[in-house]
Amino acid sequence: MKKVLKIALALVCVLFAGCLAAGYYMCSYALLPEEHGNDFEATRDFLDNNFPGLTAWYDSLHSCGVMKDTVIIGERGYRLHAVYASVDNPQGCAVVVHGYTNNHMSWMNLARMYRDSLHFNVIVPDLHYHGLSEGRAIQMGWFDRLDVRRFAELAHGMWNDPFLIVHGVSMGGATTMMLSGDDLPDYYRAFIDDCGYSSVWEQFAYNMRQTFGLPPFPVLHSASLVCKIRYGWSFRQASSLKQLARCTRPILFIHGGADTFVPTEQVYGNYEAASAAPFKELWIAPESTHAMSYRDHTDEYVARVRAFILKVKEL
Repeated sequence: MKKVLKIALALVCVLFAGCLAAGYYMCSYALLPEEHGNDFEATRDFLDNNFPGLTAWYDSLHSCGVMKDTVIIGERGYRLHAVYASVDNPQGCAVVVHGYTNNHMSWMNLARMYRDSLHFNVIVPDLHYHGLSEGRAIQMGWFDRLDVRRFAELAHGMWNDPFLIVHGVSMGGATTMMLSGDDLPDYYRAFIDDCGYSSVWEQFAYNMRQTFGLPPFPVLHSASLVCKIRYGWSFRQASSLKQLARCTRPILFIHGGADTFVPTEQVYGNYEAASAAPFKELWIAPESTHAMSYRDHTDEYVARVRAFILKVKEL
């Protein structure tokens, strides 16, 4: 009997060590990718192929000093970079938040929309461990929301604008939703989520099934534990749904109708979760894949954002 117990205990230890090793690998795979918004030439190629003239617009504003760089110290003590641009007679201020392994340049199309079409001052950060910012690992929006709050405070200090909107795409959309449930100053007036996920747990579980053909148990549980130990947050803790339930500002949800990376179905749960918002809107962009709603439906995208902002201002 003692021999059987020893063998069983040894097997349990081996299985535990194997799960822990798999969790460590999965955590590193997801949060420490080789490319994390640090390849700006690839970003430029993407923009030139999808939004002709956008890099020239960015370069021209940068060269004449309208688009400026700034650095702050983030919530976890790292130097975080952003660019910002002012406009004459601003109608508000927008914080544009990029997605997973992107950088501040990746969504200059939205920065241009806010500045040139909607006449907003705009600030676009590089999130923790992305682009020109420092950091230990990707935070999937959870602690990023606190860094975005610091950038919003910086913007409010520069422009003293009473109307600030946060607009994020993909992981930036999740960051926006996670921020929306915090206790925020009055100048935060609204949020826009474009194809953000409902929670890190749900997104990683879906990615594991799609990429590796694996169920969440036990590797995802182990990876979440590793993340908690190494970085101070767990996959279940980083929930857009839980934060949306505390959101008391208007929110617009945008999602591509053909999104298979963050499945379109997730946005319906996000929309339902925002039950305390004064009003909320949902737009499913027909046939658009992940984060391509603006590219595929530019005029309607801008029109819907403009109409949403006008409704917010009427409150």
